[in-house]
Amino acid sequence: MNRVTSNSVLVGDSHLPLRDVVAAELRRLILDGSLEPGERLVEDRLAQLLGVSRNPIREAMRVLEAEGFLDVVSRRGAFVAKLSGRQADDLFHVRLALEPLGARLAASAEERETSLLARAWAILDLVNSSGPEEDLDTLSTLHTELHSLIFEMTRNDYLIAIAIPMVKRGQWLLRQAAPLQNPDAWAEHHGLIAAIEAGDADLAEAAARHHVLNVRSTIRPRLDQA
Repeated sequence: MNRVTSNSVLVGDSHLPLRDVVAAELRRLILDGSLEPGERLVEDRLAQLLGVSRNPIREAMRVLEAEGFLDVVSRRGAFVAKLSGRQADDLFHVRLALEPLGARLAASAEERETSLLARAWAILDLVNSSGPEEDLDTLSTLHTELHSLIFEMTRNDYLIAIAIPMVKRGQWLLRQAAPLQNPDAWAEHHGLIAAIEAGDADLAEAAARHHVLNVRSTIRPRLDQA
């Protein structure tokens, strides 16, 4: 774990809720590979690394366990989860159920969420203007935000509570296997957001389903080769 010390920040200096800040930092370390799949996480070491007490570490680890980033084994501790091909398949089955539904409900909302739509377009404009050298961590974070925005547009608290952890879990998969630095990987999002903005529920649902199927067909062979 010493290898991540120089790249980490003392999150105890932040004014945000410590649990959320610590969870975000640990998630970042997992996503960028600093904390490797299967690695055991020790609370004391993480507390020293991030400049916080053990309590926010413990709370953040519960958040990451719920999101699927950590596996907690009784009497053994917490480990960075390993993403198998079977787990990827399971994730895509859930995405195929939830993302078309989210797109349909977002497009069917009585009032368009103009601020959320504006942010979605801003993300796409930002990605379009960036070059292939754009940081992969930044791109995966923007991709996660974009898909989270769609669920927020539904105004369905139950769906949001279920879907946002799935989106964050999917970020890990995309970070490892999806060509997010390729502009073609973002092309389908334009039609999806346009359909939501136009209030075309059928088209939004179809666009979301097509997108998930496309991503699955791209990622799944890469996982088999890993």
